[in-house]
Amino acid sequence: MAPVPSVPRQRLADRVRELAKFGSVGAVAYVVDLGLFNLLSFGPGELLGHKPLTAKVVSVAVATLVAWLGNRHWTFAARRTATRGRELAAFVVVNVGGMLVAVACLAFSTYVLGLTSPLAKNVSANVVGLALGTAFRYVAYRRLVFTGTPPRYETGPAPDADADDGTDDAQSLSRTDRSPV
Repeated sequence: MAPVPSVPRQRLADRVRELAKFGSVGAVAYVVDLGLFNLLSFGPGELLGHKPLTAKVVSVAVATLVAWLGNRHWTFAARRTATRGRELAAFVVVNVGGMLVAVACLAFSTYVLGLTSPLAKNVSANVVGLALGTAFRYVAYRRLVFTGTPPRYETGPAPDADADDGTDDAQSLSRTDRSPV
């Protein structure tokens, strides 16, 4: 019988895995955003070459859906709720908040610090703003979006999965899929 890891060690390992998944989903969404924007703006036929803002809105919208699906079904799968519409709406609101963090960093460096070079703008918006916005998103996703019951940590061996504990599986699922009000 293998030794059972301590609860704090297990929580830390779970958090590290969750952060890695979160980063992976974010990287995929970033590639979708960047790739779709460039495809719409500069690709064959330059579909939206004359409308860069529209191309960016479309690429961000698609990337947001990709990120929501990845986070819902992979990163926070154990914490998702049955209310997909509420989750998606909260996800969009949180992403707007993350965007505002990056814009605030850009505004601060440009208008308060007077840093107006292309390098300064990119560092403030796409390095500092992206890092702070990503941290904001991660915390907000855990606390506001994916609010289902997180996994419980046991200090003893896991119960036998085949044992019947007398609870109805449908009732168990509905209890874990409810979000707190």
